[in-house]
Amino acid sequence: MTELALLLGAVILLLVAYLLARQSRRNQAETGLPGADISVVYSDSGAWEKVAEPLFSKRYSLVGKPDYIVRNRDGLIPIELKPLRMAAQPYESDIMQLAAYCLLLEEVWEASPPYGLLRYKEKTFRIEWNEELRENLLDTIEEMRELENFEAYRDGPLPEPQHDMTVRCRNCGFHYLCWPG
Repeated sequence: MTELALLLGAVILLLVAYLLARQSRRNQAETGLPGADISVVYSDSGAWEKVAEPLFSKRYSLVGKPDYIVRNRDGLIPIELKPLRMAAQPYESDIMQLAAYCLLLEEVWEASPPYGLLRYKEKTFRIEWNEELRENLLDTIEEMRELENFEAYRDGPLPEPQHDMTVRCRNCGFHYLCWPG
């Protein structure tokens, strides 16, 4: 009788372990993030003892710290986490941030990622790193460099806001240059 109870207990434990592993795989698949075939090679999450150094490109005068860089069968993949953001489509600014990390990987680690991952609260977006996105990023960087010269706003009209979010304006480092709000 005792042997039968032990055998039954072992079978129940194996069944529970199987169901937990299956649920774990299902939960991981729902995140959209890479699975078990990855290794984390860079982290700015604070979870590691050593603080990650920023990636810096002298050529583009660009610096950044992606949340993670992982290596999988596709190569090096930058991952940017926006855990509070909920949206059906990724924000253009988030795409440009992720694209900057792809460019930095090309420059600093001499490895061109095939894509990057942008994780929002409930959805992961796979952003392909291709020539079109690269050119869009370089155009955006050039435009930003031109806007760094704020002299243009001294005698001209102030820039119009691109949104209706007063909280965003309040926290913006360039609030003093923009419309009163």
